[in-house]
Amino acid sequence: MGWLYMPESSMGLHRTPKAYLDNQLTYERPAEGDQPFSALRVLKSACPGNRTYYAAVERYDEAGTRLQVFAIVCLVRWNPRASDGMNFGYKDMDEQAGPCEADCPASILDLLTSTDHPFALDWRRRCHANLRRQSRDVPDGALIRFHGEIGFTDGSRHSEFRVKREGRKIVLTPKDGGGRYTISRLMDRNFEIVRETKVAKTFFPSA
Repeated sequence: MGWLYMPESSMGLHRTPKAYLDNQLTYERPAEGDQPFSALRVLKSACPGNRTYYAAVERYDEAGTRLQVFAIVCLVRWNPRASDGMNFGYKDMDEQAGPCEADCPASILDLLTSTDHPFALDWRRRCHANLRRQSRDVPDGALIRFHGEIGFTDGSRHSEFRVKREGRKIVLTPKDGGGRYTISRLMDRNFEIVRETKVAKTFFPSA
């Protein structure tokens, strides 16, 4: 499905993209003619930064019995001040489409039932890999190494940095020289924490 845009007035009583999409993905359609009964309900959803919507969606039968819980991902564009009046746009897909966006919260992934679809399995694997990266413990003073050099606006390029924590901010200093740098979405990037050999000080007792 392509992008669907609308003015905020078309969102009804729903004032956020998350609320609107939760409502769109919660419905019951009775059997009619050749169309069988179909029903969905959102078990849990998140839309961090109003950029990407993730949801665990349950499909159930007429008796209310669970058939499946799968993931829906929606790309979101939200601009309450849009000059053309089209404040909200979204593009929806399920996990079997293998979305590029793979920052689904663990609380949603944990609700999904098993699948053997290769694209869905790959998407879940990428989500879990991202969660592991984001949860890494990078202590103050640690030495980290990226898989390749990173270029900065001062023209320098570095791959190893010493970590300095300043409150919630992480400042990086190159191992081989001075300077202070910050890297956007640091915890989403591929780097390793270098294990350094610590040399114990030798103490000589006084005579």
